[in-house]
Amino acid sequence: MSRADTVRFRYNQAILVAAIVAFIGALPLATARWWLVWVLLIPLAAGLWAWRAGTDADARELRLRALVGQRRVPWARVAELASDARGRAVARLDDGETLVLPAVRATDLPRLVSATGQELPESAG
Repeated sequence: MSRADTVRFRYNQAILVAAIVAFIGALPLATARWWLVWVLLIPLAAGLWAWRAGTDADARELRLRALVGQRRVPWARVAELASDARGRAVARLDDGETLVLPAVRATDLPRLVSATGQELPESAG
């Protein structure tokens, strides 16, 4: 699949901007003493997470991306797409495991399904 066929869901980029501001704000503290340099790791990790974390979907699979790793789930393993009580999208797998899809809201489910090349059935009513 080409990148054009991939639907990407990411967290709001304001988080990345906030992490950059926090990094700049932590510089005076981190340079005051050598043992405070670790303070810079917190906004750095938050910025990397905001840039990387999310869900990618194409016709073959779901890719759930986190700060450090990723998990690939073929669509054949997905038994159900639903939302939880907090409005997040979840995927229930054929073995009963439930995965929260990073950066995907319940209102994004039609766009996620369209990545598979299928259409949602018309609601009865």
